[in-house]
Amino acid sequence: MNAGNILFVYNPCAGKAKIRGKLCDIIDIFAKEGYEITVYPTQREGDAVRAVMEKKKRYDLLVCSGGDGTLDEAVNGMVRCSKKIPIGYIPAGSTNDFAKSLGLPKDMCRAAEVIVSGKDYPCDIGAFNEKCFVYIAAFGLFTDVSYETSQEIKNVLGHMAYLLEGVKRISSIKSYRLKVCYKDACKDTEKEDQIMEDQIIEDSADCEEEKVIEDEFIFGMVTNSLSVGGFKRITGKYVELDDGKFEVTLIKKPSNPLEINMIIAALLNRNINTDYMYCFKTRRITFEAETEIPWTTDGEFGGSHKYVCIENMKQAVKIRVPDE
Repeated sequence: MNAGNILFVYNPCAGKAKIRGKLCDIIDIFAKEGYEITVYPTQREGDAVRAVMEKKKRYDLLVCSGGDGTLDEAVNGMVRCSKKIPIGYIPAGSTNDFAKSLGLPKDMCRAAEVIVSGKDYPCDIGAFNEKCFVYIAAFGLFTDVSYETSQEIKNVLGHMAYLLEGVKRISSIKSYRLKVCYKDACKDTEKEDQIMEDQIIEDSADCEEEKVIEDEFIFGMVTNSLSVGGFKRITGKYVELDDGKFEVTLIKKPSNPLEINMIIAALLNRNINTDYMYCFKTRRITFEAETEIPWTTDGEFGGSHKYVCIENMKQAVKIRVPDE
C-alpha cells in the first residue's frame, strides 16, 4: 500500500557528513512503510528552498536532513507555497538546537522512525522582513561566528567551534544604537519577566501595549527555542514553541570590560539583571538603526539592515515529532 510520496532533501556536507553512511537505512525505513521517495541532495545555498517550491505539489510529506540552515531553507520554501504539507526533520548538523527543542532523537535512523510513526506538531515560525526563520534571529556579539566558521571546523569541533571562534571577538565588541518597538505580551506567560518594572503588564482582557526602548546594545536575539548554541535555558525558563510569542533578549553595552564576564554569566544562567539586559516576550518587534546592522537567522547570514520587523507566525508549519 502506498502511504504517500516523500520529497527527501538533505545536505550531504552537514555535521560530519554522517548521513552518507545512513542514507540507505533511512530510505529503507520510509520504503517499508509504503512511501515512494524522491531524494534530493543539496549542492549550494538556496537549493532546499528551490526544491521545496518547485516539487512540493506532488508530495505528501517533506523530509529534510542537515543542520539548522537546511531546516530554515525547507521552511522558507514551504511558507511560500500555497499547499502546506508536514515536515519531517532528521538533524545532522553540528548543534541542532531546534531539533533538541522538539525532542527529536540524535540518531538519524531513530529520527526517520519518528517521521513515519510520530505526530504533526503545529509550530510557530518567524517572519523577518521578507523572509522567514525557524527559531532565532540575532545581531551583535558572536552572531557572525556560525556563518563565518568553516564547515570543516564545525564538523570537527561541533558547537565548541562557535565558542572558540567567538572568543577571538571579545576584544573588538561592537555596539549598536537602536530604537526597539514591541508588543508586550501577557505577564502570566513568563514569571521572570515580572521582575522588570518597565515590562510588567496589568491584568486585562487585552494586555498588549506598544513599548519603546532606545539604548545601545552589543547583542540581541529573538528566539523560539529551548536552547541556542547548545546552551539550554539561555532563551528563558518558560518557553513554548506554539504559543505565538517569541522570547527576546537584548544585552546593553557594558560600561567597562569587567562587566562582560558578568553579562555572559547572567545570560548563560538566565539570571536576569536589568542593569545589563532586557528580557521579554512579544508577538511583534521592530528594530531601527542609523547604520546597517548584520543579522543572522538560524545560523546563516540574514543580511545587513537599518530596519527589521519580526512577527510571530503562530503554528504556521507542522513538524513531525515523537508521539508520546
